[in-house]
Amino acid sequence: MQIQVNGKKHEFDVDPDTPLLWVLRDVLNLTGTKFGCGAALCGACTVMVDGVARRSCVTAVADIGDGEVTTIEKLGDTGPGRALQKAWLEVDVVQCGYCQSGQLMQAAALLEVNDQPDDAAIDDAMAGNICRCGTYPRIRTAIKQAAADLKSNSGRR
Repeated sequence: MQIQVNGKKHEFDVDPDTPLLWVLRDVLNLTGTKFGCGAALCGACTVMVDGVARRSCVTAVADIGDGEVTTIEKLGDTGPGRALQKAWLEVDVVQCGYCQSGQLMQAAALLEVNDQPDDAAIDDAMAGNICRCGTYPRIRTAIKQAAADLKSNSGRR
């Protein structure tokens, strides 16, 4: 198997049905993507494939094809990623932190398609990402702050 992850091509020998999550964590040692439920219900395993949020726990590595996988380890190299990471810290979003890589990846995918989301758009995009600590209001505030920061910086990417 061969896939592109964070701008680099990787080759490995796994069953094509192996979930992308386990290839990222166990084969490529990219442990920022977390296992939560294994059924695409919590969002902890969220990565982006060609800029679209995907649950890596239920995405077979063979389904990636020629797509570009982006994980939390690479998120800070993008304008939305940097803005989100900055806002996450300033708003003090994180409590236990377990879900946060998935939250950030989902938020970045949102900002890629909607650079000025309102509450409804944020709630809709983030609905599949569970935070057991209940930091949803801070997540929403941080996404709005990141969007405003991107707008004031002309969306530098």
